[in-house]
Amino acid sequence: MNAIVALCHFCELHGPRTLFCTEVLHSPLPQGAGSGDISGQNEQAEEEEGGIQMSSRIRSHSPAEGASADSSSPGPKKSDMCEASGCRSLAGGHPGYVSHDKETSIKYVSHQHPNHPQLFSIVRQACVRSLSCEVCPGREGPIFFGDEQHGFVFSHTFFIKDSLARGFQRWYSIITIMMDRIYLINSWPFLLGKIRGIIDELQGKALKVFEAEQFGCPQRAQRMNTAFTPFLHQRNGNAARSLTSLTNDENLWACLHTSFAWLLKACGSRLTEKLLEGAPTEDTLVQMEKLADLKEESEGWDGSEGEEKPSSQPDVVEGQELSKSSPEPSLMPDCNSWNVAHRRLSVFRSLRHMRQVLGASAFRMLAWHVLMGNQVIWKARDMDLVQSAFDVLRTMLPVGCVRIIPYSEQYEEAYRCNFLGLSPHVQIPPHILSSEFAVLVEVRAATRSSLYPTLFDDEQSLNKYEFVVTSGSPVAADRVGPTILNKIEAALTNQNLSVDVVDQCLVCLKEEWMNKVKVLFKFTKVDSRPKEDTQKLLSILGAAEEDNVKLLKFWMTGLSKTYKSHLMSTVRSPTSSESRN
Repeated sequence: MNAIVALCHFCELHGPRTLFCTEVLHSPLPQGAGSGDISGQNEQAEEEEGGIQMSSRIRSHSPAEGASADSSSPGPKKSDMCEASGCRSLAGGHPGYVSHDKETSIKYVSHQHPNHPQLFSIVRQACVRSLSCEVCPGREGPIFFGDEQHGFVFSHTFFIKDSLARGFQRWYSIITIMMDRIYLINSWPFLLGKIRGIIDELQGKALKVFEAEQFGCPQRAQRMNTAFTPFLHQRNGNAARSLTSLTNDENLWACLHTSFAWLLKACGSRLTEKLLEGAPTEDTLVQMEKLADLKEESEGWDGSEGEEKPSSQPDVVEGQELSKSSPEPSLMPDCNSWNVAHRRLSVFRSLRHMRQVLGASAFRMLAWHVLMGNQVIWKARDMDLVQSAFDVLRTMLPVGCVRIIPYSEQYEEAYRCNFLGLSPHVQIPPHILSSEFAVLVEVRAATRSSLYPTLFDDEQSLNKYEFVVTSGSPVAADRVGPTILNKIEAALTNQNLSVDVVDQCLVCLKEEWMNKVKVLFKFTKVDSRPKEDTQKLLSILGAAEEDNVKLLKFWMTGLSKTYKSHLMSTVRSPTSSESRN
């Protein structure tokens, strides 16, 4: 986590002092590197004497559990210490503690003060404020303060019992300092619970020592007998007892180092940053609407008593069919695991793979019909193969334009689906076979001479098939076609682009053309502009060709209801307000 955790103490001789702090150390940086990351007034800090050089930037990484402690940094100056040990955590010459994160090569370093002057200044100022002006009512509890220049601080003040102190208690605080105000505020519940646990443990140990000392030598009666002795002279000997003495724990600082290092790790890993892409895309809106419709439909049938949902035709939900005639292949029990694995190899992996299997001309014809919104029919025995083909082809279309029936025992009309899978024995009406608005892909058993190039060695099983692509309106090789098809083919033929990069290219191309669809929808359907203006708009959009216009009109059917209703309400609201005036 981007923070420093420190234990502070209010000394009766010196005022607020930092006792112990833990910070993150990354790989060694050049002298002065990152010195502008955290600004603040420079105060005199102890000189760096070899050892580990501290970085002024505090970054978020997690220490590995069970990390070991060893030496790190030189001790603080004597000028900052009491003559006793009240303002001292580590003994003179103690190098400090370091926890190594083996996973990320990060070190968590604990010592009395940060070595970097700017960090020293920030921690020092936070310490003074936490034990002077920035306190809760009752002087014990959590509080938040800070600014953009000196960082933001979560501070929890508390008392430790001391039989020799004025009022029988001493004042401490645990502070967490970071520059990210939002992150620190969001971490408030977590920090409060964990720091409160550390405080309870310290107070519990100190209370046992206090009760034992009071039982052996009650200090209240002794002070009553010496009431006229100057208080300053009385307290000179025992005013600055160390925290290890108050808790009777010689391993206190090692335990605090472990606790603070774990706190930085856990608090840094509980919250993660995510990239926000702004407004939801059209595909996201359509998917949300379909899920809502499906939920309402299921609730409606569940509430009907004595009625069953008609099953004469397969249902199309979210571009997928819930077929009643054939169970889903993934749910079918198969005792022969080898056959299942072998069948799964007979699938299309990507558009590039499909293009290599079908051939360039056949794939272009098939892709043209897909983009134009014509019905794509696959006839095959292998349902997994058909499903994989539809999964690959649908990536070229917006979600709202996809209606799939993956496998059926009868022909379904084009208005119900634009992707239809059929078993080989199903008869297709003759007018569909000769129609220019449909394309048929027949998967047959290949002859020995029919060998297709493959993209992966483990997909040789597709060579047993022969793919015949026919249509009543074949796409001529010299036809320009829609612009997006040419760009898709250029991406598929570029071998320097991986499959993942090609997928991202498809996403960008679909977003680009969906934006053109939105402009055309508002221009024609909402504003009702004349055809002349529409042609000018299409020229500006770079979509004046016939195929591009057909593609835009088909993709317009995939716009979400949310977008359409929002656009209509936005356009109509000024008219309604003018009529009221």
